[in-house]
Amino acid sequence: MPGSCRSRVTVSKLVIFDTSIFIDHLRTGRHQQRLESTTGLIRTSSVVLAELWRGAAKPAERKFLRALERNHPILTPTEKNWLESGQILGKIYTDRGFAPDKLRDLHFDVLIALTARSHGGNIRLFSRP
Repeated sequence: MPGSCRSRVTVSKLVIFDTSIFIDHLRTGRHQQRLESTTGLIRTSSVVLAELWRGAAKPAERKFLRALERNHPILTPTEKNWLESGQILGKIYTDRGFAPDKLRDLHFDVLIALTARSHGGNIRLFSRP
């Protein structure tokens, strides 16, 4: 069906940046060109914003976060995302024996990924040069 194909193409261009990109960008400015040249519908995860606000100590960081909130729609994990994240982490615990602290560290990453998947988007991670 042509209509659903067009819709799928539009949704697949949805982009959510991981927390680590913004942290690295705020510290070094290294990703400025990549962030500005990104194509697609940029969305922000409420989980990413919460992680960033938790560590925003400088006025410039808080200004950046306010602009991020203002300029890009915010996606929030659903109840289903939360429940599935717990199930995934439980399976990782059973299969891999990860320690509770490691599972806690992974929880937000899993939520961000599930939220992106729920909206047909992908997560952008930039590797260091």
